[in-house]
Amino acid sequence: MAPTQSLPPSLDDLLVFAKANWQLVLPVVVIILALALVLLLKRPKEKKPFLDPSEFKPLPLTEKTYITHNTVRLRFSLPDPKQRLGLPIGQHITFLAKGDDGKDIYRPYTPVSDDDQLGSVDFVIKIYPQGKMSQVIAKMRVGDTMLMKGPKGRFIYAPNMVKNFGMLAGGTGITPMFQVLNAVLKDPKDRTRITLLYGNLTEDDILLRKELDQLVAMHGDRLSVFHVLNNPPASGWQGGSGFITKEMIAERLPAPGPGHMVLRCGPTPMCNAMKQHLDELGFGEEAQFQF
Repeated sequence: MAPTQSLPPSLDDLLVFAKANWQLVLPVVVIILALALVLLLKRPKEKKPFLDPSEFKPLPLTEKTYITHNTVRLRFSLPDPKQRLGLPIGQHITFLAKGDDGKDIYRPYTPVSDDDQLGSVDFVIKIYPQGKMSQVIAKMRVGDTMLMKGPKGRFIYAPNMVKNFGMLAGGTGITPMFQVLNAVLKDPKDRTRITLLYGNLTEDDILLRKELDQLVAMHGDRLSVFHVLNNPPASGWQGGSGFITKEMIAERLPAPGPGHMVLRCGPTPMCNAMKQHLDELGFGEEAQFQF
């Protein structure tokens, strides 16, 4: 005769047993609940993000490096090494400082670091000879503080919000573009394709070039970068010359259509020219955004 197999107890059987032996079951239940509570209380709580949209707060400068003759990379430390800045993708921060005349100076800046970065935030800022905030930043030393408030901005990013991003950037206008494209490429579920046309005066003025080259090497199937210089090298230059033209945009960016959006950021004259080009190429207002 084949041995009989015992069936596992049903829920009803367990309830009957627990009811009949509650003196034994109750202490076990209490111990399990107590252990669960201890584990829950020991779980580290996420630190509250630093930024407050209603209040300027100081951050100390911990690193300052010139990456070109007139551009600095700044790192500011957050109060807690496990704290995030709290800046959504595509948003910016307002700096507040006192000028030489004692008047308040306000300027918007976009970090180049991810919001996932804990304990610090990085900026790439160009120093202009006549820029009031530029001169404050040029004089800053490690240990000095800058007042910051945010987040602020109209752009709201969501993964796969479009099929294609076209990006038209000039000079330091690369910073919000870099923030967006870095977030897109970092997300394995985001399949958005990006084409960046980036204009500068000279090859030495190209900001974040190493980082952009690395991203192209890693994500060449989704990211294309085309540099345009007002004053290109006499030989060996593979990019465009002069200004970003309507023809360059038409040749390199996807044509207007569903799921296509073009972002622009840079000096006001450049942004105005880019808008005119995009309008003439058939990109509607809903398909354009200016930082």
